[in-house]
Amino acid sequence: AVGLHPIKKEILSWDQLNKMHSNVLPGGHYKPNCSMNESVAIIIPYRDRQFHLKIFLNNIHSILQRQAIEYGIYIIEQCDSFAFNRGMLMNVGFAESLKHYNYSCFIFHDIDLIPENDKNIYDCEETPRHMSVAVDKMNYQLPYNTLFGGVVAMKKEEFQKVNGFSNRYFGWGGEDDDLYNRIAHHSYNIHRHSLLVARYTMLKHIQGVPNKDR
Repeated sequence: AVGLHPIKKEILSWDQLNKMHSNVLPGGHYKPNCSMNESVAIIIPYRDRQFHLKIFLNNIHSILQRQAIEYGIYIIEQCDSFAFNRGMLMNVGFAESLKHYNYSCFIFHDIDLIPENDKNIYDCEETPRHMSVAVDKMNYQLPYNTLFGGVVAMKKEEFQKVNGFSNRYFGWGGEDDDLYNRIAHHSYNIHRHSLLVARYTMLKHIQGVPNKDR
């Protein structure tokens, strides 16, 4: 199927997920018979969201395989009791994924965002790409033009050039605006697909404590 598709919101057991997506290799890697030249690492910062994780994996594996993407999924978990540091987890995921495979494209992905449209291809383009343009919680509108959070795609050399995310933002918010400033500083243009294509459903959750520096 190509285009809009229903979000699967049922929560399956790990055994059910493993059986349903048995063509995924151990470690979350999938290589289709025919694929684009690009290999994509999906980096997901995580803590205490097991229900969201199961819903996310059940949806994203199906979507990426319909798109014939070669990909690996990396769940980067924060296990301490400090406030959540999304940026640091993204940086760890970038470094760790490259130890496993020479990925050319990196998609930094919040676990509570599920793509609604197969035409929203999970790859990198000529410039950094903001993928989650239209989120249901935001009435499928872009809240502000400098937004670069939720789901974003960057080539390896782009992420290295801007020196990744800042590690200084503990709590909710701030690190995505900081990344936007780094991208702007290096004169990259941000690409977005249309509101009809770049659509996401946000799974319901309790919002974290805001960062006082955001």
